[in-house]
Amino acid sequence: MKNQYELALVVNAKIEDEERVATLEEAKEIITRFGGTVTNVEDWGKKKLAYEIQKMKEGYYYFIQFEADSTVPNEVERRVRIMEKVIRYLCVKKDA
Repeated sequence: MKNQYELALVVNAKIEDEERVATLEEAKEIITRFGGTVTNVEDWGKKKLAYEIQKMKEGYYYFIQFEADSTVPNEVERRVRIMEKVIRYLCVKKDA
């Protein structure tokens, strides 16, 4: 059975647009590689962070909705954690 999940990413605002797009594509590719299906991607653009992270005051916010079985979010988090352009991430299960 597939569940609905949402992966929130905050990407470094100091990088080029191409690098930011590549980071988003890499996250989507990780989801599909482990059997998830990306259903929607929301780009909230550049926002001020609630507090400074690694001397940065702003980040680009992306929300990736996907369907997957319960093993996928753990794998996604393991891979996203080591992506150097991602300054914060959160993967949550959405209520049906």
